[in-house]
Amino acid sequence: MTQPDLFAQPAERAAQLRAEIARLDHAYYVLDAPLAPDADYDALFRELQQIEADHPELRTPDSPTQRVGGAPLPEFAPVRHAVPMLSIQTETDTTPEGAAAFDQRVRNRLGLNADDPPVNYCAELKFDGLAISLRYEHGQLVQAATRGDGETGEDVTQNVRTIRSVPLQLRGNPPAVLEVRGEALMKRADFERYNARQRDKGLPTLVNPRNGAAGSIRQLDPAIAAQRPLAFYAYGWGEIVGWAQQPETHHAMLDAFETFGLPVAPQRVHGPGAQTLIDFHARIAAARDSLPFDIDGVVYKVDSLALQRELGFRNREPVWAVAHKYPAQERSTKVIGIDIQVGRTGKLTPVAKLEPVFVGGVTVTNATLHNEDEVRRKDVRVGDTVIVRRAGDVIPEVVSVQLDRRPTDVGAPFDLYKVLDGRCPVCGGSIERRPGEADWRCVAGLACPAQLKRAVQHFCSRLALDIEGFGEEIVDVLVDQGLIKNLADVYKLKKQNLIGLHLGGNSSIQELMASNLVESIERSRKVPLHRFIYALGIDGVGEVTARDIAIFYGDLDPFLKASRCTHMLIDGIGLSIAAGIEDFFADKKNLEVISSLRNDLTIEKSKKNIPDDLFKRFLLNLKEIDFSKGKSERTLTGIGKTSIIEISEKYLTIDNFIKSDVNNSTEIRLKNFMSESIICASSIDFIRLAEMDLNSKKTTARTKISEKLERILYSKFGLTEEQIKTISESEGWALVYAASGNNKRNKRLTLSVCFTGFSSVEKENLENVARQNGVEVKSSVVNNLTFLVVGEKPGPAKLNKAHEMKIPVIDREGFNQFIETGEIPS
Repeated sequence: MTQPDLFAQPAERAAQLRAEIARLDHAYYVLDAPLAPDADYDALFRELQQIEADHPELRTPDSPTQRVGGAPLPEFAPVRHAVPMLSIQTETDTTPEGAAAFDQRVRNRLGLNADDPPVNYCAELKFDGLAISLRYEHGQLVQAATRGDGETGEDVTQNVRTIRSVPLQLRGNPPAVLEVRGEALMKRADFERYNARQRDKGLPTLVNPRNGAAGSIRQLDPAIAAQRPLAFYAYGWGEIVGWAQQPETHHAMLDAFETFGLPVAPQRVHGPGAQTLIDFHARIAAARDSLPFDIDGVVYKVDSLALQRELGFRNREPVWAVAHKYPAQERSTKVIGIDIQVGRTGKLTPVAKLEPVFVGGVTVTNATLHNEDEVRRKDVRVGDTVIVRRAGDVIPEVVSVQLDRRPTDVGAPFDLYKVLDGRCPVCGGSIERRPGEADWRCVAGLACPAQLKRAVQHFCSRLALDIEGFGEEIVDVLVDQGLIKNLADVYKLKKQNLIGLHLGGNSSIQELMASNLVESIERSRKVPLHRFIYALGIDGVGEVTARDIAIFYGDLDPFLKASRCTHMLIDGIGLSIAAGIEDFFADKKNLEVISSLRNDLTIEKSKKNIPDDLFKRFLLNLKEIDFSKGKSERTLTGIGKTSIIEISEKYLTIDNFIKSDVNNSTEIRLKNFMSESIICASSIDFIRLAEMDLNSKKTTARTKISEKLERILYSKFGLTEEQIKTISESEGWALVYAASGNNKRNKRLTLSVCFTGFSSVEKENLENVARQNGVEVKSSVVNNLTFLVVGEKPGPAKLNKAHEMKIPVIDREGFNQFIETGEIPS
């Protein structure tokens, strides 16, 4: 440590102190190798503070005394990323062989043969924190931003400056502009120490390190953020300007970051071929529990930056990188009770109360049992010893019962209706289980306090209205006190209604908290259409579907007035979701709430995304279908191509045509023909296929095909991007099946799959993977099913029916293979 220079001028001494403190910070927070006792460090820090107090003109932005500064922010300003912060694809195979699959995809895309040299890769950790972008100009930190939606994030500079491992000034000779991408996280030991201090003070604790990091970064008061012990690790970059000798490989870039004083995790390797990745995957798996922080897997990247540029991106994901996760962690514990929780849509979920067990990085005391059928299938009873699984942020679940350890005095098999005496455990209302559904539900709707609470929490959540501060505890109190009786009441809350509300223990809402809540409500009064649709909490309408709906309709009114047939024109919306949307808007209470919200909110319109040629092709294809269930005309004859082109150019979109008052006989006839079979299955099927342009053989621009099919056409058939643009989804799959000899398909050429023998969570995840890759999910074994995927305990009825109908039966591994290659294992 440097000794005080008694003869140095204040400016010179301040510079010495800044340099020395920065050196000690780097050694302590980045290298984990302290160079001085805490008392000596504190003495230097106090000396610098005194100099800057006596000579304010000497205080610089990169001074360590300026890490914490500034008043609390009213809100975070938006930041447009110069280079988008895109997510990366996740490898579905959690075994080490997933690394080999990634290597093969890269080699196929690069056109490499088996005897060509191996591709060099860099492998690193996938941190379980919050992605952050740091912008340095001439070596000085000028801005920090969150990922946001990838294009636009939030300015969190003041909070990130409080992270001691983030250098305020880079070392050496960095480029004029350097955007560093990395992860803000909380180490396990720091998380435990922070929570221990909070408990000693009787203050709230953090749920887990990941939530702790995210909440700290998005804390509006930087002084509070500074109390949270965060760390930062760099792993990538965005915009770079003025780097004359920029490295040519990914690993060399990370090495250069270290020379600039940026923290980079030492757990990384680079080398040739898939074996490098497989070895790294195994090594980190063995060391995972001993790491100082939580990870969500590992990441593989093509090392050569030139090859990264050649491989490029697909569907806003880099082809040259992949995230490879690990299998879920499992532990055994005892069931001490089974509770019933009421969800946002009234779903009644059995939850196992457990003896505390540490699994997946957290202490677990509850695990979902999904529904009554799952409890019975696994035969879970109070007193049983069970295997509990948890992976990442997934809700812990009971995997199986250890029957050999079952006590002799366990009760009878679980019967939800009997346990509840046919009544909702919260509101006492009736419960029902509809035919074909696995879940019991409370039918009281938002009259049930439990459903209302969760609906309000969803409404205020980050992806919805983003009203900060409306967590479970606050929402529960507001509903219990009668201040919120429906979603629109959120905007009726006043500061004076909130002050003094009891929160449990000895705490209550004070004036500052009340002010923050009201200010957060005010900031949310302008909302994009897709967020508003998502916030309504329509069953089956997630964030992605809400975006698709907003793009399709453009405005709220067309969405409210559209029929289920029109909804089904949107990719990803099937009959059940479309019917659910229609039912939601058929409820007058929901419409009243929406009407009230429209008075309090500015709902921004969304740009429509239905090109003229799609509408034109839709009308042309409409002429070819036989509506066998129509009430009048079975086919559309006598309307020529010229008339159809005129109509498409007049109305531009399907939606405009459906909503408009038509005024000539041709338009009236066409509109009647479209609407008369509006709920007819054949018309719905056709509308879907018409949108994909099944009948058109022209080489005009088509609706974008699924990522899976695109991968296969690249790797298996060597088609160019331009060639792929001329192929529809159905034509592409016909090509795949013809090439592999699997051409026993119906004339609709639609892929479909049914799953059986999986837990509810596993089944839901598999179904999502199927839908994301253009495969239709069926709830039962039907004619023309592409294949049946079976788990550990498949339903015998489905299995027998599949064998009778000669439908291929495959396991999860076969399904994963199909997703990657398009080939069904024999």
